[in-house]
Amino acid sequence: MVAVRYTCPRCDAVVTLDRDASLADKSVTPFALDGWEYAAPYEEFEASDGVEIVCGASETEGEGCSEMFYLNFVKYEAGREIDARTTPADVSFDFL
Repeated sequence: MVAVRYTCPRCDAVVTLDRDASLADKSVTPFALDGWEYAAPYEEFEASDGVEIVCGASETEGEGCSEMFYLNFVKYEAGREIDARTTPADVSFDFL
């Protein structure tokens, strides 16, 4: 197990997870990816497609924003990496 640090995509708070070093990270997103199954940080998440993290929970350094974000692992089907898909409602085009 190694301690790996991730940054909340909304407020830049840092979250530390103890996890297997062999897991391949795909992305950290403010939304869940379609078709991905998520586990909580305190569950056995090595068999899941990612981790559902609450910014500000015990894994967070500092207060955090209390919003959920998602660590997504690389996912394979028939030996090929699966592309991440999102629904249009998950995409924000706020350029301000």
